[in-house]
Amino acid sequence: MSDTSAALEAILFSSNRPLKVRELQQATDVDRNGVEGALEQLRERLEGRGVMLMRHHDEVHLATRPEHAAAVRRALRPEVSGRLSQAAYETLAIVAYQQPVSRSRVEEVRGVNCESVLSNLELRDLITEVGRGAGPGQPKLYGTTMRFLQVMGLESLDHLPAPSDGEVVARAKG
Repeated sequence: MSDTSAALEAILFSSNRPLKVRELQQATDVDRNGVEGALEQLRERLEGRGVMLMRHHDEVHLATRPEHAAAVRRALRPEVSGRLSQAAYETLAIVAYQQPVSRSRVEEVRGVNCESVLSNLELRDLITEVGRGAGPGQPKLYGTTMRFLQVMGLESLDHLPAPSDGEVVARAKG
């Protein structure tokens, strides 16, 4: 493992929040290509281990692998946050696969009003406003967050499962 990769592992292990690649560049005094290469090396070295390197756009985080989450929960007994409803999971799936997506598009796919569900997902930091639409009133566009990856146990959005036939139809309508 390179010195940069080892330094990034130590930084990410010590951090209690996701860090931007730019912050890692500044901390290590290495250019973006060097940091990206070291992150890829670290990701490969962590395969099969108890932690994984999570990536969401320009943010990077070291986290427990989902298959070890139950043991970690038992050991640390963290504060329990409420479960998501079926409506919340459906809405979250639409945002995950169609991001950036407007509320009206989510409602079109689900067939019901989703304002309160979207607000709840925002409060739980699973989705966030990622921009504004070009239409009338410039509607909010939603996307997923690093917290979404943590809760779903995904290394990155590239690891979302392939949609089934029904989901493909819903995606194609957009």
